[in-house]
Amino acid sequence: MKTVKHADGLSLILALSLTYCVASFIHFFHNAEYLRQYPNMPAWISRAQVYAAWLGITAVGAIGILVIRSRFAPAGLVLIAAYAALGFDGLAHYALAPIAAHTSVMNLTIWFEVAAAAALLVATLRCLYREGLRFGT
Repeated sequence: MKTVKHADGLSLILALSLTYCVASFIHFFHNAEYLRQYPNMPAWISRAQVYAAWLGITAVGAIGILVIRSRFAPAGLVLIAAYAALGFDGLAHYALAPIAAHTSVMNLTIWFEVAAAAALLVATLRCLYREGLRFGT
């Protein structure tokens, strides 16, 4: 059981988590409200399902933050890393249709989410490394 020793690292993780949460909400909100305009989206996906997916993803991050603030900081950081990795799922839009088939707003919300997720993932992995948690050792 470890605690995060570097308060500046934790502050960065919290700030980037909030940034990613906002970016993710913007993308999911746009996706839910303009669902039928997104090219080749499966007809079975509903607005409510999009919001439910966002809540589920966000719950992973929220739990990670709570765990980081406990005595189990490395486990919380792993949850935050998983939360950040989920932000790359927005790129799946491009498996359904090319970038050019999406509007500029669609692309902006997708890439804002991906960029925020990438920044959070990098910062979280750096924090894990600094804390001495190395995978496979």
